[in-house]
Order: sequence, then C-alpha cells, then structure tokens
Amino acid sequence: MADELKRRLVHASGSGLVALYLLADYVDLGLTWPRFRVLMVVLAVGTLALEFIRLRVGLEWWLYEKLTREYEQDQFAGYGYYMVSMTIVVLVFPAVIALPAMLMLALGDPISGAVSDDSLKAVKGPKVLVTMFVVSALIAAPFLYTTPLAIVAAALGATLADGVTVRLDDFVVDDNLTIPIYAACLAYLAVEFVPV
Repeated sequence: MADELKRRLVHASGSGLVALYLLADYVDLGLTWPRFRVLMVVLAVGTLALEFIRLRVGLEWWLYEKLTREYEQDQFAGYGYYMVSMTIVVLVFPAVIALPAMLMLALGDPISGAVSDDSLKAVKGPKVLVTMFVVSALIAAPFLYTTPLAIVAAALGATLADGVTVRLDDFVVDDNLTIPIYAACLAYLAVEFVPV
C-alpha cells in the first residue's frame, strides 16, 4: 500500500511540468511553447535511455524497486509510456489541448486509481469511470472553456483510455500511453470540427 501511494504521488508530480510552463511567463523563465516541446523531447529521450539501461544492462536502483510494479520488472515500465505520451501530445497539439491532456494523466489517472479495486477488467466499474470523467472535465474546463464540447470530448477520451483495457494478443496497452493521446485527439476533433 505504501509503495502504491508513492507511485501515485510520483504520477501526480508530472503536473509540475504543466505548472512550470504555465508559470514561466510570470517568473520570466523564457519557456516558450517551442522550448517546452524541446524540454519534453529531452525528458522523453532521457527516460527511454534509462529504460534501455534498466532492461538491457541491468541497472537496478532502489527507486525502480519501489516505483515499478512487479510485472514491469522485465518489460518497459509505465513511467516510460507516461513520458512518451506526454511528449507526443506536446509535439502534435497546441498548448490549450496538450496541457489538460497531460494533467488528465498526471492527476486524473491516480485519482481514478484510488477508487479502483486494481483488478484488470475489460471495462472498469461505474465509480471509476465517473470519477475519471468528472476529474478530467474539471481539468479541461479552465483550458477549453470557450468550447464546452471539447471539455466533454477530452474527458470522454481520458475516461475511455483509463476505463477500457486494450489488449493486443497477450500485451495490455498501458493507459499511461493512451490517456493523453485519446484526450487530446478527441478534444482536437471537437475544437476543429464541431460547430460552436
């Protein structure tokens, strides 16, 4: 239980990246959106390098033991998917769509996980789905308030990614990869193609 709480707190710490970007203007950091994109690429490449070293060379830091789940010991870990998916949405979408998608992963996923029974079901229970939808909509609202349907679309995307398990043969697609991507894609479609 203690390790699970630590994992959720580390998960939530990703919201610091969004806060860094949002506060950059106020503290005059010069962190423009193009520079933020570069930062995210550097972080993702660093994460991929760490995972390569962990899996191929055998780097065994105590941190890995505490923050990775048992099934991740010999496969690509969730934090790798986390950084890759956040970087993808930052590279593909504008800030108004990418930032809430990042927060849905950083904050929405651990909150929905807290109300989940942690079993691997094809579709999670109503309590988890409603929690993820509400939290995601609340996250999206300050960013997408001019397009209410985009708020609903983004929340729906995050909820589908979090609540519906996707399997490819024996491989289960990690929701750390899909939450920001689904949320950003559906929000983008709503902003671009749904009349206001």
